[in-house]
Amino acid sequence: MKQDNGINELESWLDSTLNFEKRPVKGIFWLKTMEFLCNRFNNPQNAYLSFHVAGSKGKGSVSCFISSILESAGKTCGLYTSPHILDLRERVSLAHSFFPDEIYKKCTEKLICRVNSIIPEMLPGGREGTWFEYLTLFAFLCFREANVDCAVFETGMGGRLDATNVISPEFCCLTPIELEHCEFLGNTLEKIAAEKAGIIKKGIPVFSSAQKPEVRDVFRVQAAKMQAPLYFIDEIIDSIRIENIQLKTCANVEMKAEINCSKYFSRPLKINLLMPGEFQVWNAALAAVAVKNRFPEISETQIEQGISSAKLPGRFEVAHYEIKGHPLTIVYDGAHTVNSLSFTLKNFSYYFGIGANILFACAADKNVKEMASLICDSQCSFNSIMLTRPGNIKQSNYEDLLKYFSRVNVSKNNKSLKILSGNPHYSQAIAEAIETSSFQNRKLLVCGSFYLVAEVKKYLEKITVPVM
Repeated sequence: MKQDNGINELESWLDSTLNFEKRPVKGIFWLKTMEFLCNRFNNPQNAYLSFHVAGSKGKGSVSCFISSILESAGKTCGLYTSPHILDLRERVSLAHSFFPDEIYKKCTEKLICRVNSIIPEMLPGGREGTWFEYLTLFAFLCFREANVDCAVFETGMGGRLDATNVISPEFCCLTPIELEHCEFLGNTLEKIAAEKAGIIKKGIPVFSSAQKPEVRDVFRVQAAKMQAPLYFIDEIIDSIRIENIQLKTCANVEMKAEINCSKYFSRPLKINLLMPGEFQVWNAALAAVAVKNRFPEISETQIEQGISSAKLPGRFEVAHYEIKGHPLTIVYDGAHTVNSLSFTLKNFSYYFGIGANILFACAADKNVKEMASLICDSQCSFNSIMLTRPGNIKQSNYEDLLKYFSRVNVSKNNKSLKILSGNPHYSQAIAEAIETSSFQNRKLLVCGSFYLVAEVKKYLEKITVPVM
């Protein structure tokens, strides 16, 4: 019998609030509501050490690496990330597991009861909390209730006005900045970088991924203004070496690497990544340096163990199924920016070669034109490109998606692209992609949106189970 953990009740209650992920609205971002809510719950965000991560891509992975390292060092560490794939608890958890059911249930009851008791006139500006604000508050409560030693918080979209930006972190990490959510964050790298840099606090160390020059300038100005030490990872790391290992038929794709950083480590770090890719090695290096700077007593071995056990769903996740007697390998990756998609395609080509099928969908605010060119020009030489919508949560523009892919396919005259198909009904497109790929004995890459990844997984849960 499934134990009641309160998550269903929490989700139903949250669905009655404004969910930006489903219905983007301008002009709703500020911190006054979050500050009010935290104060009403006796500031649970101050009950443990916290660490803050913002950026355009890689922030979830960096957050995961940090929490995994800290747990390997013997600390209980909460992890707050987004989005989730199948279970809301994926957003509010420990580094490698969910909390006990009673933690979620108790905090659900406490959250709903106390928020429902708020008189509307008490709210700053009369503005009610949003879905993400309440979920962030729920995370604060769960971490306090579980008495964790520390917690890692990934921002939702921006940084400066993000609901998580009420914490007082031990350090901040800034991952690579790209043009994204331009309607809300600004239409230049400088404007977006300024929003992300809003998490920088007075005197608190900041560790950044390698950035474009204009982004570095923004970060330097903000760090100087806040008197915060700023370190760029590519200026700290001596070298990174990746072993050239072919793992094309293994059940779990892995990548071995060595990180050399004499400034922080007494010897090279030897890691075995469950989330492969050169960019993930740099993400791991960023997390390792930030943690070592704050906790010099944590050993190289503990850092290696933490990095090597870190894993998030939907980050080059490989799963094997049997569909109507036919084997099927699916690679799930939520890559939804131009750079992250480029990395995913490079990884896929390296591990699985050419001739696979791809199921792709993305939200309306993504750079479809460039992503279409990336996929059509990819060394993967896909046998079939199948297009659809990323479920019914995120707004999407299927017509533009099909238009740009069709244009690229024709203009490139790429003979290796034998099939370009589309179906705006995502459930039908998923079924077609799975049935076709399994019958053809071709691997299937599912990418472009974490929401698409979730829909494919939910579909497969109904008809089969993964083959171990």
